[in-house]
Amino acid sequence: MCGRFALTATPKEVDEAFSVPDLEAFPPRYNIAPTQPILMVTAGEPRQPGSNLPDRRSLLVRWGLLPAWVKDTRDFPLLINARSETAAEKSSFRAAMRHRRSLIPASGFYEWRQVGGKRTQAYWIRPRQGGVIAFAGLMETYAEPGGAEMDTGAILTTGASRDIAHIHERMPVVIHQHDFSRWLDCRFQEPRDVADLLRPTEPDFFEAIPVSDLVNKVANVGPEIQERAELISASEPPKAERGKARPPDQAQMTLF
Repeated sequence: MCGRFALTATPKEVDEAFSVPDLEAFPPRYNIAPTQPILMVTAGEPRQPGSNLPDRRSLLVRWGLLPAWVKDTRDFPLLINARSETAAEKSSFRAAMRHRRSLIPASGFYEWRQVGGKRTQAYWIRPRQGGVIAFAGLMETYAEPGGAEMDTGAILTTGASRDIAHIHERMPVVIHQHDFSRWLDCRFQEPRDVADLLRPTEPDFFEAIPVSDLVNKVANVGPEIQERAELISASEPPKAERGKARPPDQAQMTLF
């Protein structure tokens, strides 16, 4: 699965990679967690012949997809990931797979490896060549009972590539830049037409850097959480559990 990721690229770098010139300024985000707003890129409105308007748009969505048919969100699980192998058939993701595929700009993600007992070793997993990458995403607009609408989303996952399989068996699906248009084209490309994109990255695409348990707490949002740390020994006694951070305020969708 993918439960935390980061976007530390500048708005200019994201614009250059995704062709979304309408981006507002935003700071680096080192510890993006479920229920927080995340940046998504989707296909824009069809362009008229001769138009120079961008054919992609960016928007903020809540990380945690809510299908349109959900009646009571209190009884529905938080869908931050969708298994790419079954998303086209699952009722929670079927409509989004056909009509609302998206790209999620990221600089990398975090994963945890079981060390022994309840101990886990955190890793910062980033592209070996650096730069901003795109996770395959799904978007759904949820209409609340009071009439307000909220855009929500999930990250598609696949089996882990060889370079990170020793850490976890799943990883986010990465869409390469030359496949952006095909993945986002929900008018002419059905889910079966883009199924070949839902695969692990090529070997050695990522590098995994052991980091401290600072990333475990959502209140820690600085660059220090990505600093290399000593690997945890299986025989090392666990630290006392730290207090859990309060969930972020969801009332306003902002990247700040």
